[in-house]
Amino acid sequence: TVDDFLALMDEQVERHLAMVFHRLIEGHHAKLRLKLNGKKIEAWDPFLSSHPSKPWTSPVQRHRTSCGDIEVQCHVLPHRDKLSDKEFEINGGPAGWNAQQGFYVYRNQRLLVAGGWLGLGQPRAWNREEPHRLARIRLDIPNTADADWKIDVRKSVARPPVALRPWLASMAADTRERARRVFAYRGSPINVNAGTPIEQAWKVERTSKGIRYRIDEAHPSISAVLDDVTSIQKDLIISMLRVIEETVPIQKIWLDTAEQKETPLTSFASSSDEAVLKVMKTLFKNLVVRKGMDIEDAKARLACTDPFQNFPRLIAQLSETES
Repeated sequence: TVDDFLALMDEQVERHLAMVFHRLIEGHHAKLRLKLNGKKIEAWDPFLSSHPSKPWTSPVQRHRTSCGDIEVQCHVLPHRDKLSDKEFEINGGPAGWNAQQGFYVYRNQRLLVAGGWLGLGQPRAWNREEPHRLARIRLDIPNTADADWKIDVRKSVARPPVALRPWLASMAADTRERARRVFAYRGSPINVNAGTPIEQAWKVERTSKGIRYRIDEAHPSISAVLDDVTSIQKDLIISMLRVIEETVPIQKIWLDTAEQKETPLTSFASSSDEAVLKVMKTLFKNLVVRKGMDIEDAKARLACTDPFQNFPRLIAQLSETES
């Protein structure tokens, strides 16, 4: 009906204004107040600036040019698993999660370009792809830079000057990789800021023939078994691991991920605390009794071992009685 059409148009206009002017209308010291049909327009923050599960925000980087200072800040947004259904829907933005990844170009805090990789990338320009959908980068340019950046407001297009492209591409590549890791590991693969690396159960081997995925025999859950069996049993176990490695359903996983727009559940995502604790206690006992670690060292080892780094509360419950 006409009413439905008008309501849809109002919604689209509201979302557009909430995005374009979000830095001018948000907070207690807003410079503008926008209303549509008497209703106040709430700002849409593409960077989820205050979300507690946001994994990474870079320091602000500045680059001086003949037209003035360029300012950049990189963001990796929380994984779907860290957001409520409402948060996920809202923060996808007017165009959706994939389309909204990339650079957000501002002039005087007004958004000119909402997403996209500005033609950056080597050897070919980057596309907006599912694994990088959590990457968003704030880019502020001065008023005097329109010509250098070939700004076309009507088409929401900007093209960085040649001299700035390597600098921007370097930051974008780092942000894309961080976002890919968060997406691939459902929000908690490693400490993306810094710190002790997480011991992964799987490792990637790159050869001239391609990429292989191997089970890391040094992972505590694997070494706990291999170090406690006879040579014959060890051969059998290693053969079993090799069969698992050679039959990982990579194509099926890839297709399911593409169709569902989500990576499969991993890292005990659907398991109860009791189920996780049962496995954790077994490995904890092995570290203390067989490896000779003290209680706190064993806890620290589990805290940097995939997937137990996701369960610090359960690790804290482990005690001498478990060993």
